Order: sequence, then structure tokens, then C-alpha cells
Amino acid sequence: MQLQPHPEGGYFSESYRSTTTLRSGDKLFPDGRCYSTAIYYLLGSGDISRFHRIRSDEVWHHYEGSPITIHMIHDDGFYEAQYLGKDLIKSQKPQLVVHAGIWFGATVDEPDSFALCGCTVSPGFDFADFEMADRNKMLHAFPEHESIIQQLLPGRLKKKIFVN
Repeated sequence: MQLQPHPEGGYFSESYRSTTTLRSGDKLFPDGRCYSTAIYYLLGSGDISRFHRIRSDEVWHHYEGSPITIHMIHDDGFYEAQYLGKDLIKSQKPQLVVHAGIWFGATVDEPDSFALCGCTVSPGFDFADFEMADRNKMLHAFPEHESIIQQLLPGRLKKKIFVN
């Protein structure tokens, strides 16, 4: 597994991309998409997955290491934290879904650790559907979540790829 840096933070390696595709002309994906993709995703305890969103649903799977917190901010300003891990007694889930269009990022829960996860996206992931959050716009839109926005967007990020 050859991991490479991911623009949101952490490291990834694509492990699957379906050969079957949605046809061009679909309302949400006019240039078509493959049905599904999957990656391995590694995040160290000193790293963050910065707030971003994609146009497809993303299913996260926990494989090894520390549990992680997936931080989500919905368009209506609702914030939720979901815990991805193996300890069901502590309300962790070994698998969870981040729905299309929700701003999300992740942090590793245990110090001096890491989390190895999998992410499955359907319709399949394409960087044309990826949008990195802009810190100032997020703070303006969701001032009540300033603390987590500053944590997951430590500096200005201006790369905007997908427009709603």
C-alpha cells in the first residue's frame, strides 16, 4: 500500500475504482462517474483532516489504531460528532456515513497514535467533486462553531474545486 499525502491532511491510497460508470448527463454528475471507489486513509494523532465536503456519500470504516472523531457541520448549522472505532460500549461505530454535501473533518482521539481507516464513496470519488472549506467563509456562516472551525482549518485554504 503506497500512501501519498491527501489535500485535506493525512495520507491515502486508492484500493478500488469500479470499472462500471454512471452515464454522462446525470443531473448531479453530468460528466459521469464510476459507481464506487475505496481508499485506505491514515491519520496521525498530530494530523487533522481539514473541513471539506464532497458530492457523494462517504462510508468510513475503522481498521486499526485510535478511534477518531468525525466532525460534521450541516448546511443549517447543526454540528455533530460521530465516533469511529471498535469500542461499541463507548458509542463508537466501526462504520459510519457522511452524507453528500456535509462539511466534515476528522481528528485522532488518542495522543501519540494513528488511525487507519477506509473510505468508500458512491458514486465514486473524483477530485472535481471535492471542496476544501474556506476558513473565513466557514466562520462567517457558522460563528457558533468557531472553536472546531479554527481547529480543523488552522490557516487560510483557498482551493475550491466543486461549486454547489
